[in-house]
Amino acid sequence: MNPRDVHYMARALELARAASDHGDVPVGCVVVWGEEILGEGENRRELDGDPTAHAEIVALRAAAQRHGHWRLQEADVFVTLEPCVMCAGALLNSRVRRVVIGALDEKAGAVGSRYHLLADPRLLYEVPVTYGVGALESAGLLGEFFTTRRRS
Repeated sequence: MNPRDVHYMARALELARAASDHGDVPVGCVVVWGEEILGEGENRRELDGDPTAHAEIVALRAAAQRHGHWRLQEADVFVTLEPCVMCAGALLNSRVRRVVIGALDEKAGAVGSRYHLLADPRLLYEVPVTYGVGALESAGLLGEFFTTRRRS
């Protein structure tokens, strides 16, 4: 496994843990340009009362603001859970260079599981994807979160 991918996924996992701490599904995302973190985010739907406050959207907004432009064509994105349709669309629209995913989402994943929007030739362009970086830890955080939630 690529040490760079492991390094930035570790930060995304820290953000996922923070999301869980405030009652949101534990998903974290980091947007990196070169070796600089341009934006990061964790799920904040419960915290903010915002249905669009997924980790990827939060991180892309922060990255675009810091970069000064919505085009993030040299950015790599590290996310602990396979993006949904909304987030995959945002990744395409921001023109990111590459996406690295931890755990797959068999129920709602739009980057390989249910759909594969980042590789659909009918859309804007195709984005290379690397799967499985930090997958066990990502899946573990999600499992713990939903087990605890079902108990309460």
